Amino acid sequence: MSKNNNNFYESWFDTPFYHILYKNRDYKEAEMFTSELMTFLNLPIESKILDLACGKGRHSIFLNKMGYNVTGVDNSSKNIVNAKKYENKKLNFKIHDMRDPLVDKFDLIVNLFTSFGYFDDFEDNLKTLKSIKLNLKKNGIAVIDFLNINYVKNNLVHQNTEEINGIKFNLKRYLKDGFLVKEINFKHDLEEYNFQEKVRSLNINEFKTMFKQTQLEILHIFGDYNLNEFDINNSKRLIFIFK
Repeated sequence: MSKNNNNFYESWFDTPFYHILYKNRDYKEAEMFTSELMTFLNLPIESKILDLACGKGRHSIFLNKMGYNVTGVDNSSKNIVNAKKYENKKLNFKIHDMRDPLVDKFDLIVNLFTSFGYFDDFEDNLKTLKSIKLNLKKNGIAVIDFLNINYVKNNLVHQNTEEINGIKFNLKRYLKDGFLVKEINFKHDLEEYNFQEKVRSLNINEFKTMFKQTQLEILHIFGDYNLNEFDINNSKRLIFIFK
């Protein structure tokens, strides 16, 4: 029996296998980046922050521990159910589509760990930026942390296998029709599973064009989680701070 679903941000993210495959992500690096970012931004502790596409809430939880008032939203219901275990008076989570604006406005909106560019329709990326703009307070700022597609193209591992929790994940990566695609194949309890992740292969100039179209102003561009200057060929990340 084979399980297939290519609309990954509504299916793959909700499976336990997604979290098994990525269980070894560097959470210390995520916290280090968050600390570096907040030190750089120097926001007052009473600031309201929106974590857009928060996943299971790791960045939201850490920001809340720093003292901030944080709302985390994600389209994955299971992620939000998990994240809600950590709610308190200054931390809340809700199921929400990033293309639609919320009622509240925020001092800071963060979209981290390549959580942008999932949609098949390019206009949905512009809708997301417009929603970010609508949800920012007058002097609010936003952050998008994306991959540097130039670096990815030059260093792409086309195929490998990772065994985690007794499951062999066969991974295949390639560029097709303006997307970076990862195919994920594995067997579990005699069933075969096939999933796919897709993210638009957006480069720095395409982002600049989208920001211009949505009347957003870029303030800073960084190339890694230490907030070093962006280098188009050597930087692993493409991090925008904008308003």
